[in-house]
Amino acid sequence: MKGKENETLDVLGRVCPYPLVLTKKAMEKLGSGQILKVKCDAPASAEDSIPKFCEKQGYALQVEKVGDGAWELYIKKP
Repeated sequence: MKGKENETLDVLGRVCPYPLVLTKKAMEKLGSGQILKVKCDAPASAEDSIPKFCEKQGYALQVEKVGDGAWELYIKKP
């Protein structure tokens, strides 16, 4: 999925619940098969709330740790 994203959402510096709320809004705008890249540095969002949201919605998710305390999440809408 990496490198094929249609949109990028930068939530660096934002704490819960903002990364999840903004991710939900961004995913609503995407069409089927499109990919959202989320740049995040909130551990609770990257490792817990966003993955749980994706699982519940049936979205494919790829999480990649980039550097110290930052993640890139790739979320694909079915």
